Amino acid sequence: MAYLAPTEFVTKMIDAGESKVFMSTRDTLIRSYMAGAILALAAAFAITINVQTGQPLAGAVLFPVGFCLLYLLGFDLLTGVFTLVPLALIDKRPGVTTGGMLRNWSLVFIGNFAGAFTVAVMMAIIFTFGFTQEPNIIGQKIGTIGEGRTVGYADHGFGGMLTLFIRGVLCNWMVSTGVVAAFMSTSVTGKVIAMWMPIMLFFYMGFEHSIVNMFLFPSGLLLGGNFSIMDYLLWNEIPTVVGNLVGGLAFVGLTLYSTHVRTGMKRNQA
Repeated sequence: MAYLAPTEFVTKMIDAGESKVFMSTRDTLIRSYMAGAILALAAAFAITINVQTGQPLAGAVLFPVGFCLLYLLGFDLLTGVFTLVPLALIDKRPGVTTGGMLRNWSLVFIGNFAGAFTVAVMMAIIFTFGFTQEPNIIGQKIGTIGEGRTVGYADHGFGGMLTLFIRGVLCNWMVSTGVVAAFMSTSVTGKVIAMWMPIMLFFYMGFEHSIVNMFLFPSGLLLGGNFSIMDYLLWNEIPTVVGNLVGGLAFVGLTLYSTHVRTGMKRNQA
């Protein structure tokens, strides 16, 4: 469980962000597709546990299995690249541009959505026996989640939008901490333990994760949830993406970079 010092793992974060900018379109899409699919399966797994046990903590404790697997496999989530890629730009790595960063974000968004939507369709088939009957109790629960976290926010107007945004910020504060945790250790055990903790926290607290929502809300629509595609986009996905960007970059990426890279450079020059 070898631990790397912050100056070491933050440098690895910048290196990772740089490599993602130059990754081919093919590889970026494949890695983000698989990340979205695996995280969606983990979300379906956690909701199944919650419904069958009546214990939300049980689902939260086990949900991180998907996050840990996808990062150990080298796949990419939008929430992670929101934190890592800008660091390479800020650090002025050769060839890293704003356009390259936006290209990476766009491709990862597309891949994550495609992977999550694929699993949404598969699970909807399972929950309805190929759309031949009403959704089972787990499918009904997913539909309820979709309603509560779209029109439920809309019912509160600006206050609902603010709450949604802050939940997105807090979510990627924790999720990006989990991403960083993967750089803290050189052993699989150390990586998993470090990643598990913040991911469990975000899921149990009901924070808003843009990729998990790429599964939940299309699933809800497929399973008869009483909300629209526009409700999903305006009252969840778009504000959640913005909140995730702010949370990951401001509270994780920039704070670690400013105190462990910038400060270290000044100290060395002195």
